[in-house]
Amino acid sequence: MAPHQIRLIGDPVLRRPATEVTDVDGALVRLTDDMFTTMYEAPGIGLAAPQVGVQKRFFVYDHGEGAGVILNPRIIESDGEWTFEEGCLSVPDLTWEITRPKQIHLVGVDLDGNEVSIEADEIEARLFQHEIDHLDGVLLVDHLDDDQSREARRVLRQMTMSRLASTPAGGQLDGGLRLR
Repeated sequence: MAPHQIRLIGDPVLRRPATEVTDVDGALVRLTDDMFTTMYEAPGIGLAAPQVGVQKRFFVYDHGEGAGVILNPRIIESDGEWTFEEGCLSVPDLTWEITRPKQIHLVGVDLDGNEVSIEADEIEARLFQHEIDHLDGVLLVDHLDDDQSREARRVLRQMTMSRLASTPAGGQLDGGLRLR
């Protein structure tokens, strides 16, 4: 069983900007290990701290080319444009065509305090941009155009109503609106 429950759209923690990581200790290292387990079980390729209720600026990732943890990430350059179908563990079972920069230059720090500098393209660039959005309180649905946004709100409302209907009388949904 995953060590953490992934927070879903409607949970206010997902809308608050995360604060800088100032200290790397054993608790943070254990949290990142738990986040990897949670991400793999979801399954996903990235998971930001706010998605497990932690308001710190870091994320874990594994896109098949190697796993990592990036603390206090920033994009210092971006170029191009790439439209691709994108989903989110906090907005389960839904995907949309989203346009983002095709290439980025990401900087941050790893768990050992070493500076990280990554030139990323396509999927890796998209992954990093998506996770940094979470650290800034931005969700995938914020990137939708007006028509997509209207449709997304309709589908999310239906999913929420279905979820509420399946909750036992007097039951409460954890952490805000749950869609699954």
